[in-house]
Amino acid sequence: MKLNNLKDLMIHEMKDIYNAEQQITKALPKMMEACSSDKLRQAFEEHLRVTENQIQRLDRVFDSIGEKPTGEKCKAMEGIIRECEMMMSENADSTVMDAALIACAQRVEHYEIAAYGTVCAYAKQLGMDEALEQLHTTLEEEKATDERLSMMAEEAINQRAER
Repeated sequence: MKLNNLKDLMIHEMKDIYNAEQQITKALPKMMEACSSDKLRQAFEEHLRVTENQIQRLDRVFDSIGEKPTGEKCKAMEGIIRECEMMMSENADSTVMDAALIACAQRVEHYEIAAYGTVCAYAKQLGMDEALEQLHTTLEEEKATDERLSMMAEEAINQRAER
């Protein structure tokens, strides 16, 4: 795909995000299996449901602009997930693994916050109000997930791992 203008760049970036979200749906069940905290497992389960809804939201955005969501591979997310898989293979105490899984999940969230923030800026610049609304909803969900993970880490997980 040749990038001739900002709209082309936005579509390219959204395809990258779409692939990233797909990769996340495959990684989260593995993370659920690796954690020992029921609250963390529930948070990952909830994030999987939210991610599936975000993919549907992206599908609607692509439909509204007459584009297909496929064609890009998010190598950044692939790398983040690979690092998480390597972490899960470490010989770690279960409480330490939970802390590590939160760190992995927050790397994912921070990437997504940056990606969605960028496409929101593009949609705003292009006057694509409907797409902006959908993308902004997802951006706020990503921020909320990051905040939830931070709270879980600070309130319990990191304390247990410290012992």
